[in-house]
Amino acid sequence: MGQDLSADGFNPRDRARYRRKVQRCLDTLGRMLADGGFSFPRRHIGLELELNLVDEEMRPSMNNQEVLEALDNPSFTTELSQHNIELNVPPRPLAGNSAIALERDLHEYLSTADHKAGRAGARLGMIGILPTLTHEHFDQKWLTNAARYVMLNDQIFAARGEHIRLSMDGVELPGHPPERLRTHAESILPEAACTSLQLHVQVAPEEFAAHWNAAQCLAGVQVAIGANSPFLLGKALWHETRIPLFLQATDTRPEELKNQGVRPRVWFGERWITSIFDLFEENVRYFPGLLPETDEEDPVDALDSGQAPKLSELRLHNGTVWRWNRPVYDVVDGKPHLRVENRVLPAGPTVLDMMANAAFFYGAQRALAEAERPMWTQMSFQAAEDNLYAGARNGFDAQLYWPGIGWVPPDELMLRVLLPLAHEGLRTADVAEASIERYLGVIEQRCLARRNGASWQRQMVELAQRHGADRETALSQMLGRYLTLSTTEEPVHTWPTTL
Repeated sequence: MGQDLSADGFNPRDRARYRRKVQRCLDTLGRMLADGGFSFPRRHIGLELELNLVDEEMRPSMNNQEVLEALDNPSFTTELSQHNIELNVPPRPLAGNSAIALERDLHEYLSTADHKAGRAGARLGMIGILPTLTHEHFDQKWLTNAARYVMLNDQIFAARGEHIRLSMDGVELPGHPPERLRTHAESILPEAACTSLQLHVQVAPEEFAAHWNAAQCLAGVQVAIGANSPFLLGKALWHETRIPLFLQATDTRPEELKNQGVRPRVWFGERWITSIFDLFEENVRYFPGLLPETDEEDPVDALDSGQAPKLSELRLHNGTVWRWNRPVYDVVDGKPHLRVENRVLPAGPTVLDMMANAAFFYGAQRALAEAERPMWTQMSFQAAEDNLYAGARNGFDAQLYWPGIGWVPPDELMLRVLLPLAHEGLRTADVAEASIERYLGVIEQRCLARRNGASWQRQMVELAQRHGADRETALSQMLGRYLTLSTTEEPVHTWPTTL
């Protein structure tokens, strides 16, 4: 979804041409997989970080174009709403002390960007959902001024035929009744409320299925341990409210199609896979094109002439099916490669917390992918999906299913089973011991404290309300303190919980 599009509308011929072109791209990808036409010199990792812009009053700052001009750095780009920007960090090897170098680079990117954003009256916020968002910030006028965002909004609403419904039942704050959200939106901007940390790992074609299946197994515990999105539109909802919000904000299905079992475009999937081809084939089979833009390249001709085909239509289509673990085909310096993009984690709270989340994922994913007996042969796909929603809803209070153990809290699962696996996976990847201990030590201490970004936010808001603040004031006060603490190198489990 990073590419811009024509500002012209689409007609039925465009859609028919696009469908044929996507199928031709899929056939070409099948040939490449069969012929071994992929580059895999070494394992690379990368990340994307979505950020909020906040003004002095802790409200969204709707000036991303002005901020990007001040930044003048191609690593920062626009996102859907005018209060969002995205940071794309160049990929690098996983081995050695690369993770510590990445942490240092992230600090430099963000501190420099925050300083320059201040010239435009904004500051950066790394948080899963900005808790001071209100309905007025979902007005279509706040879409970033780019053709692709306007067209995506229009196409989703055209497919749906009605306003977007947001409906969630929350997890109660201590001493308070559960809260419910029932509202509608007239744009897809609720999607822009969801800011995430997206982790990439390059894998060989023959290894892709194992790494994707492993990522699916880990999704539930990732969100439970890393939750950082407990408030939306003033309501205390799920610990990781991004998960249901993103699903609902981009849902092209009216109720009748949901009742028929039509698949949502924000999708966990429905089965373990044997090849990356399975995922792209499902995308083509189940989802109509939202942005049927075609280019001039014939992928078959490109492949026959010895070039790496761009597969532009297949990649564009893949960008409008928001899997929590997405397959990626890309071409860099004329060489094609494959990646798993892990999308379940929220942004924040600190750079160190995000690096710890990333290190755990890379290590545990590799260990599971290389295990003698694959975990997905012992666990139903439905159990993995149920874990995702349980972890997102309840955070540390979730009960997750794991083969050989049964139902277990995420902190116990992490400490007993998954942290040792992550250690093993990182060592196998030749990650330096100092990096392993630094980042997995943060995860261990977070589990022992049972405190992540979501639990800290919820505790601080409840405390402020007990001292007489209304919800709006409590959220603003909490966010101000959160933003100050998030720029430190102190992970969230060590943050103070007093007013």
